[in-house]
Amino acid sequence: MFVWFADPLQAFAIRRFIFSKNTSKSLETRIFNRLGEIEPRDWDGLCARGSVAMTRDFWGVIERSGMNDFAYRYVIVYEGASAVAIAAVYTVTTDIAIFAPSFIRRVLDGIRKVFPSFLKWKMLECGTPITISSPPYIRVESASDEAIIDALNRELRALAKKERCLIIVVRDFEPNAQGLREHFRRHGYHWTDSLPNTYMDIRWSTPQQYQAAMRSYFRSKLNKHLKRNVDAGIRHELVDDFAPLADTLCAQWMEVHTHASEFQREVLTPTFYRELPARMGALAKVLLFYRGDALVGHALLLMDGAMLRWLYVGREVAQNDSLYIYVAEKVVETAILLGAKRLEMGLTTYAIKQDLGADVVPIKLAIRASWGLINPFVGLGYALLNKVPDPRPRQVFKSSADEVRAP
Repeated sequence: MFVWFADPLQAFAIRRFIFSKNTSKSLETRIFNRLGEIEPRDWDGLCARGSVAMTRDFWGVIERSGMNDFAYRYVIVYEGASAVAIAAVYTVTTDIAIFAPSFIRRVLDGIRKVFPSFLKWKMLECGTPITISSPPYIRVESASDEAIIDALNRELRALAKKERCLIIVVRDFEPNAQGLREHFRRHGYHWTDSLPNTYMDIRWSTPQQYQAAMRSYFRSKLNKHLKRNVDAGIRHELVDDFAPLADTLCAQWMEVHTHASEFQREVLTPTFYRELPARMGALAKVLLFYRGDALVGHALLLMDGAMLRWLYVGREVAQNDSLYIYVAEKVVETAILLGAKRLEMGLTTYAIKQDLGADVVPIKLAIRASWGLINPFVGLGYALLNKVPDPRPRQVFKSSADEVRAP
């Protein structure tokens, strides 16, 4: 059963009735072009169940920020008059070889001097563009994952064809969402690797307890870098209202982004730095790092329930020194002092984060072509162009036996 609604006042709106194999009730899906088109009670009722990264306030920041060529839409699944699931989707021009190893990257850089858009395609993605929300949709308990993924897939396929997007990507799936793999594979999606994330469980009441729990090698290594920064006059300050510094903070982030070798995609704007504290209030924080009176760097943070997310880092000058290690340790210290139970430390710079005690957590993507004929080759092509790191675990903290032997 299929019903199409065309509203000339909207750029794109779809309604479709979808029947799950597991239920006799029909699910109706609608795509909205702007947050303002959605009934707040529908969005808020669903997002109360999930991460702050799926709230209307957070998506208001994203929608208004003007990053890249992102064009956002929001899929809400209804059962009768009740909203039972929500997902955000967006089109964006992305490098299909975004995680390419260095030798492929060098080849691409040479080709792109002549053909700047080579292997940079307009893609349709489902997920959150600047952080991780796993799984990339929220549903009520009574709705099955199978039915929601069926509905979502149909809307993604239809929208990809309308927007002429060759590739559809659903992201991100951490270990808590690995059970969804078969539902996506049933629709022809390839389950492939993305850059892993890093997390630290916060088990200490004070920064002193955190350092005392470290093995002596890692503790002495950390303290050596901390001392260098203290001797250089580095100090830090945690603030909530950082909107007046938006232009400076964005310029610092751009300095790091421009010199990044592992991963580059979203390009932040001063509007993003202004909107985040305005809409998220005290949940958004920034650690400011000074050398004397000069602001030399920052770490952008977001409280998400019991978890502190480290979103971005910026520096006045991107260089290989001890400041980044100092920044990372102060992020850990801040998580402890704020009473967070978990710290998300983000993608890249794995060695430094592991030395501080972070665990590396794998992430998967579901990817397929909008054209069925070439879809069988998408998974293989993506895997050949991209290689993600797989760092070995490090035992940074003492075992129970070590703590017993400690004087």
